[in-house]
Amino acid sequence: MWLKLYLIALPVFLALDGLWLGVVSRKFYRSQIGWLLADKPNWLAAGLFYALFVAGIVFFVVQPALAKESGRHALFAGAFFGLVTYAAYDLTNQALTRDWPVLVTVVDLAWGMVLCATVSVATFLLARAFFHP
Repeated sequence: MWLKLYLIALPVFLALDGLWLGVVSRKFYRSQIGWLLADKPNWLAAGLFYALFVAGIVFFVVQPALAKESGRHALFAGAFFGLVTYAAYDLTNQALTRDWPVLVTVVDLAWGMVLCATVSVATFLLARAFFHP
């Protein structure tokens, strides 16, 4: 069942984060931290991140939500997972990187919450629709 959930969550996550990074917030990040950005992404590192991160959403959020039969759990646990995981990145950068913009931290934390909550709820609902009619 875990693999099926993963295969639901992964394209949802990739589509949403791709839209966010490639379209919605592209100019924002360039204007805020362009001096840190590489000319081209390291696709291997990005792929590893996405693979692990989506596994975390499925393991820590979606599976417990399905066990509890609670979309509400998927929503709130997903938002909290997004907050905690994005905070690990952004607050570490805030603490250790010279001139890291506070605005980037705030926007990233909000995005992490929205993204993970959305992926969690979507995966929960799709799994129930496909596997628990």
